[in-house]
Amino acid sequence: MERRSSATWLALCYGLLVVYASLYPFWPWRVPPSLPWPGMVGLPWPRYWGRFDIWANALGYWPLGLLAFGAVMRSGGRIAGALLLSMVGLPLLSFSMETLQYFLPGRVPSLADFLLNSAGAWLGALSAWGLHRFGGLARWTGWRERWFVPHSAGALALLALWPIGLLYPAPVPLGLGQLLPRLRELAGAMLENTPWQMTTDDLPIDLPLPPGLEAIAIAMGVLAPCLLALSVARPGKRRLALVIGAATLGMLGTAWSTLLNFGPDHVWAWLTPATAPGLGTGVLLAMLACWMSRRANAAWGLVVLTALIALVAEAPADPYLLENLQAWEQGRFVNLYGLAQWVGWLWPFAALAWLLYGVTQSDRPRQALHSIQDALPDEVVAPAAQSSHRALPGVAAPSPEVATPGAPLATGVDPRDRSHTSAVGENPEPTIKP
Repeated sequence: MERRSSATWLALCYGLLVVYASLYPFWPWRVPPSLPWPGMVGLPWPRYWGRFDIWANALGYWPLGLLAFGAVMRSGGRIAGALLLSMVGLPLLSFSMETLQYFLPGRVPSLADFLLNSAGAWLGALSAWGLHRFGGLARWTGWRERWFVPHSAGALALLALWPIGLLYPAPVPLGLGQLLPRLRELAGAMLENTPWQMTTDDLPIDLPLPPGLEAIAIAMGVLAPCLLALSVARPGKRRLALVIGAATLGMLGTAWSTLLNFGPDHVWAWLTPATAPGLGTGVLLAMLACWMSRRANAAWGLVVLTALIALVAEAPADPYLLENLQAWEQGRFVNLYGLAQWVGWLWPFAALAWLLYGVTQSDRPRQALHSIQDALPDEVVAPAAQSSHRALPGVAAPSPEVATPGAPLATGVDPRDRSHTSAVGENPEPTIKP
């Protein structure tokens, strides 16, 4: 069975970004009154276009072509299939998005956008082919095998999306997941002019978080991605590097978000008296978590994410930020900013789902396999083990010695991998020895 790659999840997320940016604001949909149906097959040449449009359309599809090619290759596909998806499928996606813009009055379909998108997808596919040709994908696979355990694609994709969520300013630094207040506003709008309409007395008063709770929220914000990374990281000193890297990336992402919204003079304005204790506490707890098991990190990650969502839901939005965002909402960055906002809202909930899935997984299939091997005769198990090791180049063949019941385990063997089923005619070994 092929291992699922993080490039697959990233390619899907980036594809959603392309759809979001192409069809925003998604309303209203209507059929053009003066355009015949055959005319929708062709795309018009734009009358006006700027330098930003050229770079945005060309470079916007370059990562998608790179990720699509890497997803196919990392999933066990062939080069022909990867090139077909990147160089034919992605231009078809671009053509579909441009055609759908006929039905959105606020969007203008363009042949130039389609050509630039196709060129960007081809450039990304050729870049990925070059990486594959000169061993770049193989080196990435080796690096991932040394740092992370198998089946960690979902966690790696979430970690790659975390800095994008930080681009939209959070109510507190690193405090993602403020979705519950938005749901409350949506429920209020839906219940308006009904018997269940919310009154002003029902609405909560937005008070700023006390400095202590703000520091705790910041600590939870930096601790959550660290625990997610540690839940799929292999034991060793590399875990400390992951913690330091995650904390540094979070600080740089928050600083970059502040720069985009308030200018370079206020890039470090988010460093309040409550920020330093929160960051320090979160990094310290993450370093201590490096000595815990992967499942323990996943379990504590659930607790930390739940506390983060609860604290961020009580934090009010910055009024100066809401006033400054009006310029963004009328500008060319609305698509990117809207996507960052959605990622920031949904990221903690997606991480919760992934960690919950990881905690509920058990090692029973692996233990059952060892129990079956122990029950088979040695004449059947030994040749099969030797042949399986000969199929892997560079791996030494196992020792032909067979462990007898009650004998000490060999070096490097996990005690959980040993079957507790005793042979026929022998007394079972006690689980807890005196």
